[in-house]
Amino acid sequence: MDTIGERWQAVRSRIETAALAAGRTPGSVHLLAVSKAHTASELRKVYAAGQRKFGENYLQEALDKQQELQELDIEWHFIGPIQSNKTQPIARHFDWVHSVDRSKIADRLNAARSMELPRLQVCIQVNISEETSKSGIAIQDVMALAAYIQQLPRLQLRGLMTIPAPTTDPMQQQAQFHAVRQIYNQLLAQGYALDTLSMGMSEDFPAAILEGATIVRVGSAIFGPRIKSTVE
Repeated sequence: MDTIGERWQAVRSRIETAALAAGRTPGSVHLLAVSKAHTASELRKVYAAGQRKFGENYLQEALDKQQELQELDIEWHFIGPIQSNKTQPIARHFDWVHSVDRSKIADRLNAARSMELPRLQVCIQVNISEETSKSGIAIQDVMALAAYIQQLPRLQLRGLMTIPAPTTDPMQQQAQFHAVRQIYNQLLAQGYALDTLSMGMSEDFPAAILEGATIVRVGSAIFGPRIKSTVE
């Protein structure tokens, strides 16, 4: 059976292949290892292989792992839905937040981010498939939220994130990512200094890379099947 390190390297190789196929340099696509529901010891193994960026969905689970791994120079990304009462610890303990989808959450993150820390790096989550079961803002409301975040002093807007409707059809995958890329390009045209498209997961990241993804969020292809977390 492959080790976690071998699976991690295989994912990196697939990312490089997809980037080259899209006419891009492999270094233009960053791998975010989605470590939700996996143990600190598993994270250590992926870290030892060379991974530094880790994505977590569940706050308390993440805080526990951060405490256990505090000696490691990990860049922590929060990628799950955000409840208002959890904005303070998220703002204090993460480097990035990918899932900002309303002004109230942006306000609370901004207020909780200490002046002693660098600005919190954030992405707007776009619900491109308009699924009621998913978090994210409607595509027609992205511009207004971007303008709102831009004036918050403790947040740095980096780009957009999306989790499209699942499909095994590469053309449908690419079409959904293309729609996000279009709104991203509109923001660039309006003068926003963005550099991040967080899109693509284990099943669809090659299509995301074709549409300009700069961060792909991969969990199961690295860590294997996960057990649902009981700590959120």
